[in-house]
Amino acid sequence: MTSEPAQDLRAGPLEAGGRHERADGAQAGFGLYVHWPFCRAKCPYCDFNSYVAEAIEQGRWRRAYLAELERVAAETSGRRLRSVYFGGGTPSLMDPETVAELLAAARRLWRWEREVEVTLEANPGSCDPARLRAFRDAGVNRLSLGVQALDEEGLRRLGRTHDVATAIRAAEAGRRIFPILNLDLIYARPGQSLGGWMRELERALLLEPDHLSAYELTIEPGTPFARQHRAGRLSVPGEDRRAVFARRTLRRLEEAGFACYEVSNFARPGRMCRHNLIYWRAGDWLGIGPGAHGRLSLCGDRIATRAVRAPGLWLRAVEERGCGELVRERLGPREAAVEYAIMALRLAEGLDLDRLAGFLGAPWEELLDPEAVERLVEAGLLVLEDSRLCASAQGWLRLDALVRAILR
Repeated sequence: MTSEPAQDLRAGPLEAGGRHERADGAQAGFGLYVHWPFCRAKCPYCDFNSYVAEAIEQGRWRRAYLAELERVAAETSGRRLRSVYFGGGTPSLMDPETVAELLAAARRLWRWEREVEVTLEANPGSCDPARLRAFRDAGVNRLSLGVQALDEEGLRRLGRTHDVATAIRAAEAGRRIFPILNLDLIYARPGQSLGGWMRELERALLLEPDHLSAYELTIEPGTPFARQHRAGRLSVPGEDRRAVFARRTLRRLEEAGFACYEVSNFARPGRMCRHNLIYWRAGDWLGIGPGAHGRLSLCGDRIATRAVRAPGLWLRAVEERGCGELVRERLGPREAAVEYAIMALRLAEGLDLDRLAGFLGAPWEELLDPEAVERLVEAGLLVLEDSRLCASAQGWLRLDALVRAILR
């Protein structure tokens, strides 16, 4: 890979609220995801279910979301809500009144844990302080700001509609207004040098975020970047170079007091994203809104839900037949176990082999090849301790290959 020495740079046990966080069925959690599909512009690297719309009937959308909450609450009554996440798209384009009404409905429909995390994704261009304060007053307590780059040329290449100054103002406002601020950044971009990225990272640290999501740029099928890449008009750093970016990012953020608790996510103590941990720990979550996915444990089965993808069709489905879901699928034991394994290996805490066996309904060795696991442990790419299997920092750089190697 690279000439840098192999070492596991991650922090030790992840502390949150003074106790060691472990992944088991009781702690995996129950969350609500609300998808807002609209953006002011479509970025060329983005394959999310997002659309540009000139006019949005906010009241009509609000009524549809409220109707969906009532529907999904009917089969999950008694569950205790751990998190609410407004994703997109650009949820900061929602009316704060819509956010307030949805959160009020959620409080009425489910029991809430003592400290429910309520996250709103935002773009810097829709983050004037008055609007942010309205979202805070509605009940949002975690702002996830899609900065993506702190370099003018980088923003231009990514097709972003804001500049660096706007991103900094939005982050400073978010820091003042919300208890928790997350910044999203993308590295290993076309034409980006390692030195340039490290300068951006230092600039991000000066904004004093509680959490940083640092993602390696991936070329997603069907995007403008994919077409440019296929035509030879766009190049990205190779695997060895991307590994250097990842190592340097990991080292610098841990020096700054962040724990790398997931392959692309770094948090100060107690600031891990509770909602995303539900995904990675194979908890249950409701997904409402166009294209939203969910996972539910119902009557002993693991159920995957998926909503109608196109915004207009989803809206009409809710209004005309009272349901925005497209399909439900029962996941078989192997499907549920594979999904858990893939997601949990992204976490520093790793995979609980006893829980994996519970999903599978059989010994974990029927899903994972113990000889392959042993070889990769000896190679320093996996760590096996008691009933927990983790990827090392070196293993994280080859995570997809590791998963392929150990799955039967």
